Amino acid sequence: MSQPTAPYETAVARYFEAWNATDPAARAKAVAAAFTEDGSYTDPLADVTGHDGIGAVIGTVHEQFPGYSLRPLGAVDGHHRIARFGWELVSGADGSSPVAGFDVVTLADDGRIDSVLGFLDRLPAE
Repeated sequence: MSQPTAPYETAVARYFEAWNATDPAARAKAVAAAFTEDGSYTDPLADVTGHDGIGAVIGTVHEQFPGYSLRPLGAVDGHHRIARFGWELVSGADGSSPVAGFDVVTLADDGRIDSVLGFLDRLPAE
């Protein structure tokens, strides 16, 4: 049985704010609000630690997919400081979604994300 979702939903909302910040200064602020100082992000294409590393990964995605934003797929589920949720990268121009995945995050005592383990379910055709 899952615990109340409010702390998990708050953490994941901050995560999406960080991923959707296109301005580097706004992104740095959003990453600091969402992640602990030594937070980590790992998926099949990246394995980084710290605010600068996480911000760089997000910046690279914005360079590769200009005009796209990350949006949730379904509800956030959580227990014992662990949450999981689906997401997709969506074009603001035509609504296409070439990338989708599923993340599992752990939360620190202060509610920020301590680690992300990401899985990519859909990638663009090469």
